[in-house]
This record gives sequence, C-alpha cells and structure tokens, in this order.
Amino acid sequence: MVFFTADMHFGHRAIINMQNRPFESVEEMDRVLLQNFNSVVRQNDTVYILGDICHHMKVDDADALIKKLNGKKYLIIGNHDKNYDPRLFEDIRDFMKISIDGRNFALMHYPMLSWPKKSSGGYQLHGHIHARMEYNEANRAEGIRRYDVGVDANNFFPVSVKQIIDFFGEQVNVDDHNII
Repeated sequence: MVFFTADMHFGHRAIINMQNRPFESVEEMDRVLLQNFNSVVRQNDTVYILGDICHHMKVDDADALIKKLNGKKYLIIGNHDKNYDPRLFEDIRDFMKISIDGRNFALMHYPMLSWPKKSSGGYQLHGHIHARMEYNEANRAEGIRRYDVGVDANNFFPVSVKQIIDFFGEQVNVDDHNII
C-alpha cells in the first residue's frame, strides 16, 4: 500500500491549542499519532511524509521517534523539519512527482495553485495549512484535485492513495507495486 501524511508535529505542545487537537497533553498526542500511523502503515508499505514530522524536539529524539514509524518512508521537507538521519528515509526532497497506475501526483509540503499534470487529471498533495476535511471537500466541489494529507484533515491518520482517488470519485483498483 501507499500512504501519505503530514503535519504530525510530534513534540509540539502548542499545536494542541493552536489547532484545537483533541489531546490533553503532548505525550498523549504523540502516543496516539504514532499508534494511528502504525495501525494502518505496515513495514513493507510506502509512506510519503509531506513535512513537519516534529517540532520543538531534539534531532536525536526525533530520529528515535521516526525509527518507530512503520513503512518505507519518503520525506518531503516541511518548514519545521530538521536534519534528521537520512538513513531513516528512502529519499528526502523539497518536491517530488510520482505516478501510481498512470495517475500523477505532485507532492510538496505547501499547497500549490498549479502543478505538473494538473490539466490532465494530476493531483497535488500537501500539508502545511492544517486544514480540516472541509477544505478537501471544497476543492473537490470546485473540481480541484488538491488534497491536504495532514493529520488535522484526516482524523489523525495517514491516508492511502486509494482513499484519495476514491475521494475524488474515481473507483480504481490500485496496483501498489506500480510506482514510478
């Protein structure tokens, strides 16, 4: 399977109030986010993390936490990301284009007004703005294939490529082994 997520902000106590997250403490938030992530992402799955894994956390502590996250991880760098151990990731970039079963995805931490293959059905996945699902629904209603994969918009879970394609109304049998 292929998953996407963003904006976990592990270790960031203030994000709980800033984003009205339903947690009593940063420890509870970190525990739930890790548990949610690993409950859907398996060791052999691929997961694209579109930035802001941690905030206000020492790099060694962040690396230890990232090691606990399942999957083959790709990092699209966000504005709060540090110099994590690059061995924890398959690749680290500012921007990435991928194709899954002929569907094109432009991955960046920040939302974009235009992206490669936009006019031919391509999707833009991002984080950064800590939107709620209403943002994704508004994009869909306007025919814009831009989706905030951040935890705040997705019930604090990663979202699968199948969920995203289905969300935009395209039923598909995704072959997760056909990633370019």
